[in-house]
Amino acid sequence: MSSDSTATQTGGAALREALQLAVAAVGAPSDFDVRIERPADLIHGDLATNAALVLAGQLQRPPREIAEAIMALLDREKAGIVSVEVAGPGFLNFRLDDRLVWDGVADALIAGDRWGRRSVVESQHINMEFVSANPTGPLHVAHGRGAAIGDVVASLLEWSGHEVVREYYVNDAGRQIELLGESIEARFQQARGVSMELPEGGYLGPYVADVAARICKHEGEDRLLSMDFGERVRFFSRTGAGMLREEQEKDLVAFGVMIDEFFDESSLFDSGEVAALISRLEDDEHAYREDGALWLRTSEFGDEKDRVLVKSDGSHTYFVSDIAYHLDKKRRGFDLAIDVWGADHHGHVQRMQAALDAVGESRDFLEVLIIQLVKILRGGQEVRMSKRAGTFVTLRELFEETGRDVARYFFLMRRAEVPMNFDLNLAVDTSEANPVYKIQYAHARMCRIFERAGMTPSDLDPRQVDLAALTLESEREVAKTLLRLPERIGAAADSRAPHLVCTYLEELAAVVNAWYHEGNLDPSRRVLADGPAREARLTLVAAVQLTLRQGLAVLGLSAPERMLREDDSDA
Repeated sequence: MSSDSTATQTGGAALREALQLAVAAVGAPSDFDVRIERPADLIHGDLATNAALVLAGQLQRPPREIAEAIMALLDREKAGIVSVEVAGPGFLNFRLDDRLVWDGVADALIAGDRWGRRSVVESQHINMEFVSANPTGPLHVAHGRGAAIGDVVASLLEWSGHEVVREYYVNDAGRQIELLGESIEARFQQARGVSMELPEGGYLGPYVADVAARICKHEGEDRLLSMDFGERVRFFSRTGAGMLREEQEKDLVAFGVMIDEFFDESSLFDSGEVAALISRLEDDEHAYREDGALWLRTSEFGDEKDRVLVKSDGSHTYFVSDIAYHLDKKRRGFDLAIDVWGADHHGHVQRMQAALDAVGESRDFLEVLIIQLVKILRGGQEVRMSKRAGTFVTLRELFEETGRDVARYFFLMRRAEVPMNFDLNLAVDTSEANPVYKIQYAHARMCRIFERAGMTPSDLDPRQVDLAALTLESEREVAKTLLRLPERIGAAADSRAPHLVCTYLEELAAVVNAWYHEGNLDPSRRVLADGPAREARLTLVAAVQLTLRQGLAVLGLSAPERMLREDDSDA
């Protein structure tokens, strides 16, 4: 049996398919979706469903009666189970066939670096746009959360068989770039001893003075002073934005995020795409002029009101360039555009989808993930200030204190749409209270076991090892848990929810640690204890090591082979 089929069946897909046939036979609607869960208590079996309880109201029959009918119609062999029972008011509890479990472990090892990946029926070409910060200052921690989530959603989609381009939209046009230039001009003059106030709404952080000093050193003060005021401010805007964008990219690379494409907003104006869009909307009578401004009739396409494209002073809104940008994505051949936006852009989703309708594109082309704010805490108190930025904590300051892996994981371990508190004390803790340390240490411990055994996982042939020698329920639970990796990665990809993988890895580390520590109470249960199950236990260790490594890899985290904390010599 192939690795994909065994692992998937062990994860519950075979049972789900068999249950779908059984519930259809008892009269369930054709669109009824059977939900399978894992009981909190192993006494209730490996898997369970409340399908009968859900169907009771629709079929007007007692739930236990429906459950018993489903049980009678269920093909146990195809479902991959050895037993099924009706419990309570109508739950169905199942126990998996051990042969599928052990075959799944062997197949996972045979799959190797392909373990956890899946193939979708129809691969999509996806544009994943995230971070997209204005090139007017350092990246802050909220950008970091968006960077981590965007990067890992892209990875999850790649592991699911899709082709993904990671893109960063550079907002290098508009008033904020002018303000940057004016702010650098003020700092430049102040450095010369000239009194000059920062512009209203300008950039206040100490980094602006750094940028001004670097430009002055590179260009020379005399050359800058030879320019007239307007020319110098424009030069500061252009050069400063370029420097800060390069700094942002370096921070992202150090954070483990590699952007495939940087797309400049200004290129949409330079290429004439914005002008062409405006003409098209006016020709199609989707845009109209009122009070000197150009408006888009978004209210006709589900938005709460019409939106301005061009202001009465002739300047363009971000909205018009955003529309042109997404049309450009479509023109480049993408099947789906997934944007990661900050919490302050929540109201922008409906108007963008209305705009796509207005230009004849499906609103389903655009999918938006909203990232909520991050609060940094130390000792229970919020940390607000930064030496470099002045008014906010920069991403680089954060991950240089906590380490890249910890920062990424903490950003990923909560649902994106929920505000998060980033606990610096927990982040630097080197105990199992820190979930990153717990997971990585579990991986290092598995590596240490092989080191103690004087061998490597490649010395084992999982096809020749009798895994049925593993008779402990804890060993079986470890095997069942590690076999959930493909299912969890698939669920995380489909729901754009990296936190599901984090939760899964914490659960796996917990059951593995519990299994390992059984040897402290009973030496005969130690992984390296002599006996007929020793080779099978080492094979299970290899599968755990592989699964933890793959799970960490999809999150963009390292899998250390050695971490000093305690002596595992009695493994």
